[in-house]
Amino acid sequence: MTFQQGSRTANASSREPDWPKIVITGASGGLGRALAWELSAPGVTLVLWGRDRAKLDAVAQECRAAGAVAHVTVADFADLESALALMAQADDSHRFDAAFFASGIGDTRGSGDRVEDPALVRRVGQVNFVAPSALAAMLGDRMAARGRGTLVLVGSAAGFHALPFAAAYAASKAGLARFADALRLALRSHGVRVTLVSPGFIDTAAGRQVPGGKPLLMTPEQAARRSVLAARRGVGHAIFPWPFAVLRLFDRSLPRFLRDRLLMALAPPG
Repeated sequence: MTFQQGSRTANASSREPDWPKIVITGASGGLGRALAWELSAPGVTLVLWGRDRAKLDAVAQECRAAGAVAHVTVADFADLESALALMAQADDSHRFDAAFFASGIGDTRGSGDRVEDPALVRRVGQVNFVAPSALAAMLGDRMAARGRGTLVLVGSAAGFHALPFAAAYAASKAGLARFADALRLALRSHGVRVTLVSPGFIDTAAGRQVPGGKPLLMTPEQAARRSVLAARRGVGHAIFPWPFAVLRLFDRSLPRFLRDRLLMALAPPG
């Protein structure tokens, strides 16, 4: 994946960067890579986290070409104690101004299975909810002690709905959304802003493996641009594209029996 210069925003201008020191988790994935490029500019130091060293090195090279300083860290959220220690060390060195938590894995019920595999449910919960929440809490406390900072947690529009074919994924993103909202309230008086972004479908390698239609599909660059803009504006919760905000309200307003019927109809044949 090679990023095109035309996809950059005004962040690449000569003005002082909003966040000189930034950490991005999931930087070896589609959205994380796009976030790294969107945030790359002279005067910016990026610490890129991910599981794939080769992909991280490629992203770092692109960021350096845009004028940023880029470091890579290979980490797996399945080992949370190690991830917490690595993040503490990185913050000791850089004193991050912003953190973007874009790590995540998807899941769908296997063909012919009645429910998802328990091991997969556990890993999805760890990677999508437990690890980013714990890391955000730790960094949030450190930022609060400094009196400034921005945390951005990447949720999903799937977190608004009880998806029977992706129960663990939907639940993990719902939990992350509630945690982000609570963290925002806890840190708002300490100079730390928390933004939750809940995108719809994004055209990534992982997303293409999910069966079924993907209306209003966004590129990773479009999703990254909207995420960064929401964080710069201090938005507490950004849902995009906007029809997914309408679907959230629609889901909440339906009687349970109608909502159940619609959600069951969404399940791919198996």
